[in-house]
Amino acid sequence: MSGATLTLRRADERELAYVESLLDANGLPSADVRTAPAQFYVGYAGDERVGIGGLESDGTDGLLRSVVVEQSARGNGFGTALCDALERRARADGVETLYLLTTTAADFFSDLGYAELERADAPAPIRATTEFDELCPASATCMRKQLPDQR
Repeated sequence: MSGATLTLRRADERELAYVESLLDANGLPSADVRTAPAQFYVGYAGDERVGIGGLESDGTDGLLRSVVVEQSARGNGFGTALCDALERRARADGVETLYLLTTTAADFFSDLGYAELERADAPAPIRATTEFDELCPASATCMRKQLPDQR
């Protein structure tokens, strides 16, 4: 990472349209942004929005979803900074293991410590999310990461 400084803010009602448009522009599912139990966040570099990501949790298991960096901000470490911030947020909320599905970024997430696993090996509550059950194709790579204790 090139030292990208990022502030993570939970998306409010007016920012959800931004979340939806960035997901749509990048070919990612946006149909459930306003109805999913996921919490969506916007990453800021100063006053500029540079990316988004979502977290959905069920006890100690969580789903990292819809991580996208603005095209103009790519290559500056914001993807890693956004994932780091989302992981810290998840850990603060009691999540010990994060899961995700990706069709295009398995190498990126592997570099961040995520390991591939069979989709069927994800916990039942994670498999039951709309992301797993309806929105992501069966061909998507399933990955998980044990989050370090923050104490």
